[in-house]
Amino acid sequence: MTEQVSVSAVNNKTRNLILGIVFDGIGMLSFTVPLIGEFSDVIWAPLAGFLMTWMYKGTIGRVGGVVTFLEEILPFSDFIPTFTLTWIYNYVIKNKDAS
Repeated sequence: MTEQVSVSAVNNKTRNLILGIVFDGIGMLSFTVPLIGEFSDVIWAPLAGFLMTWMYKGTIGRVGGVVTFLEEILPFSDFIPTFTLTWIYNYVIKNKDAS
């Protein structure tokens, strides 16, 4: 039973990293079309906030969702890889503190 939990945890960790990189890439796409691309953030920002809360449960997901929404909705801030930074915080920084 413990092997299933650890395999599941590893799968979630890998899944969240891959999805985070993909979602950060989608968020950065608005830079490819100057001015018009910023309007796409009106659609992407709430979706990105929701996806962050879906990927990370609890306080990390809620705070990350708000930060992601703000980062995506504010003009010219799309270069910040919020999903990847949240992954680093959740799986690298936070786990070091726990051990």
